[in-house]
Amino acid sequence: MDREDGPRQGAANGLRFAVLGPVRAWRGGEALSPGSPQQRALLAALLLRDGRTATAAQLIDAIWGTEPPPRALAAVRTYASRLRKVLPTGTLVSESGGYALRSRPDALDLHVARELAAEADKARAAGEQGRARELLGNSLELWDGEPLASVPGPYAETERARLVEWRLTLLETWLDMNLEAGRHAEAVSELTALTAAHPLRERLRELLMLALYRSGRQAEALAVYTDTRRLLAEELGVDPRPELARLQQRILRADEELAAPPEAAAAPAPVVARPAQLPATVPDFTGRAPFVRELGHRLASAEGSVMAVSALAGIGGVGKTTLAVHVAHAARPHFPDGQLYVDLQGTAARAAEPETVLGAFLRALGTPEGALPDSLEERSALYRSALAGRRVLVLLDNARDAAQVRPLLPGTEGCAALVTSRIRMVDLAGAHLVDLDVMSPEEALQLFTRIVGGERVRAEREAALDVVAACGFLPLAIRIAASRLAARRTWTVAVLAAKLADERRRLDELQAGDLAVKATFELGYGQLEPAQARAFRLLGLADGPDISLAAAAAVLDLPEQEAEDLLESLVDTSLLESAAPGRYRFHDLVRLYARACAERDEQPPGERESVLSRLLDFYLATTARVYAIERPGDRLADHLEPAARPGLAFGDRHAAQDWLYAEASCLLACVRQSAGGATLRRAVDLLWAALDLAESGANSKEYETVAAALRDASRGHADPRTEGRAAICLAYVQHVTGRFDLADAEAGEALRLARETGDLLVRCWAANTSGVIALYQHRYEEGERHLARAIRDFRTCEDGAGEASALCNLSRIHLATGRTDSAVTLAQQGTEMYDTMGHALKGANGRYALGLALTQSGSLTAAADRLGEALEVFRDSRQRLWEGMTLFRLAEVDITARRPAQAAARAEMALTVLHGIGGEWRRGNVLTVLGRALASVGQSGRAQVCWQEALRIYEELDAPEAAEVRSLLRPMACA
Repeated sequence: MDREDGPRQGAANGLRFAVLGPVRAWRGGEALSPGSPQQRALLAALLLRDGRTATAAQLIDAIWGTEPPPRALAAVRTYASRLRKVLPTGTLVSESGGYALRSRPDALDLHVARELAAEADKARAAGEQGRARELLGNSLELWDGEPLASVPGPYAETERARLVEWRLTLLETWLDMNLEAGRHAEAVSELTALTAAHPLRERLRELLMLALYRSGRQAEALAVYTDTRRLLAEELGVDPRPELARLQQRILRADEELAAPPEAAAAPAPVVARPAQLPATVPDFTGRAPFVRELGHRLASAEGSVMAVSALAGIGGVGKTTLAVHVAHAARPHFPDGQLYVDLQGTAARAAEPETVLGAFLRALGTPEGALPDSLEERSALYRSALAGRRVLVLLDNARDAAQVRPLLPGTEGCAALVTSRIRMVDLAGAHLVDLDVMSPEEALQLFTRIVGGERVRAEREAALDVVAACGFLPLAIRIAASRLAARRTWTVAVLAAKLADERRRLDELQAGDLAVKATFELGYGQLEPAQARAFRLLGLADGPDISLAAAAAVLDLPEQEAEDLLESLVDTSLLESAAPGRYRFHDLVRLYARACAERDEQPPGERESVLSRLLDFYLATTARVYAIERPGDRLADHLEPAARPGLAFGDRHAAQDWLYAEASCLLACVRQSAGGATLRRAVDLLWAALDLAESGANSKEYETVAAALRDASRGHADPRTEGRAAICLAYVQHVTGRFDLADAEAGEALRLARETGDLLVRCWAANTSGVIALYQHRYEEGERHLARAIRDFRTCEDGAGEASALCNLSRIHLATGRTDSAVTLAQQGTEMYDTMGHALKGANGRYALGLALTQSGSLTAAADRLGEALEVFRDSRQRLWEGMTLFRLAEVDITARRPAQAAARAEMALTVLHGIGGEWRRGNVLTVLGRALASVGQSGRAQVCWQEALRIYEELDAPEAAEVRSLLRPMACA
């Protein structure tokens, strides 16, 4: 929070005070000066008395203790007089020979902190863990360093110690709640710093052990106990408390209850009833507990209240009827006067007529045949009259639209209607709309097991998971697949999984008797208007988990507004899902059906290729704009294949970043899908322009897979220019993930191909990448040659951003070879070039290189400043790799500056950020520095565990850093 604006309490323009840090005061947004240290001591003593009067003697004792100055009383009066001039009139009052402060209790940050902590205790006792954690976190946010900072006097000293102890207790409780919430990885960093600052506080050690264990770092957790036992014996001559010892034993035996917070017990399944007029519920009904509860509650609310109407919508085969029938049976006790059911045949060529349905309902309610009126309106009125005063449930299954349903709704309280339909009945007034999705993987496996039998599934669990995944977790598909397997005792589950693995045959395999997934989709497709049917077919051609509205407009070759109308109409039919505002997706099996329709119905056939070409052009044009916004002065966008469609425009770099990361999976899927023929060159250039995804952590593995596929496709098409560009993408991502040998080979191949084809930009990039890898592999002379060549080539291309990158990389080689002054100069040159171009992201890379050089030159303050600036940009740009590496470099600065506790905290944060990205070599580097920091704060056991893990990594990589780690471990082995 912004402490210049004061603590977050009190009225917006009122008087506020802070003691949880320096003693300060504000009036509205204006900071007030509390004066000299003794004057602040007087103010603090009055604030901490919660409005009670303090006598002059008490104040003298608070400020000076047992040795007050000769004119102490006069001094107290002077301080009080000065405070009166600063504070609003009537705030500081004299009474009974002393003084008191008159202000609202919530004007003091300490009071607010106490209230928040008390509310947190109540919330935790009530089981509201998330709210309790938030409240306690808000309480801790009010602290701003050491309480009563720089306030003199024995009273302040006593209160300071008490408040510090209270804050530690709050922190322990808050961290404990974080662990209960599963946030153990984030807690490790803070607990590491806290245990370093408070080494004898056993509760912090206990929490650290638990956090490390839950983070998969069992050896370090046990090392914390060893360090604690040794430290307590040396400092206090005592053993760890029993709670700590018990935790060690539980970790040693891998107690399952330690692995994760206990989960709430599942709600009991509702009892299934069997009313006479409802279809029988399926005996193997599975899952859907949230929907059962939600709909059951809605139906129960109709008893003694207004009529309840719920409408279930969803794709064909998702289990709408099964769920509705199950819920209706469970709700029977609330409707003792009867349950009515009808299949409205909304997907058939001729849906059921409302007047025909009303005739059947009226007869079921006791109306004689001869008393049935002829018109729809009269029958509907008589129907509502017949239901008056009764509690009846009406299940209207498979409705066509709201117009078919309206005449069939009861009109009085106590009754309820449950409607199922493939379309969302947004125009059915007063209806509670429920969108039914596919099953969860657990529910799907449970349904499959109930039909096939537990013994067969337990023997081939992985194959069973493959089967339900191939079914897209669609209940109808699972039921068909399971029924086929149950009827064929000679088949194994793996045989069925293999049959379903072929996407082109999958829909044909999913049929048994009169059940077929394709047939249920065909019913919905047959009801679409021509424009809807075309959109359905074409959208199914694009790979990717979903598609944005802008991308869909490119696929359909339509303006966005027209495309949105079509897509929303498909959502209403449940053939398409709305993944989020402006994003759409198919169910996996529906996508297969849509593609089959495109192959069968789309004419001319070349339109299918045009669809993917339009989508590729959209992504290429937009990604090139993102790249240009992110990297002003970089020439890559000028060397890409031209796109025939315009891309999106962005107002700023943050909007551009948001788009790139939101579209990552879809973009990479489009690249992979375009790896051939006329689209191959554009696909490779799109991948190159999207190289930010290589460093994202979440997308680097997928990026590498696609890059390798494009390189192979380029070789197959004998296109060396495109192969060189794919190779440079592959080298880049392999360098990012720490596999330097592979990256070096790809960069070398890219350099060879660039020379062969005259692709100067690839030659620049390949030389720059080869130089960086040579640096990491300690081949400094070779790396310097590569980087000198890259600088010359980038200048030839007039690519200032590339030249700056190579200069910063060359700085690091100078640094590694002892040329510190020139290293600083080169990094400064590169950074200044980036700044001149307005290149914020790469400017952060320049500051990173400059920070390394300044660290080695001994300019630690400047180094920390440059690295801190870089860290802010990397975080803002979502560059997790460089965020983690900058934290690691800041930890190195802290080690050099003899701030080991801060170094340990930053190294722990680096490990958390770099989890799963950056490669093992980088993790080994961080572990080495973390070990140094831990050893410096007396946690030698954890240090040893960190170094042993780093040594294992370096030895597996045959890295020269192994020698340094062995030298760190050697003294411990001799101890």
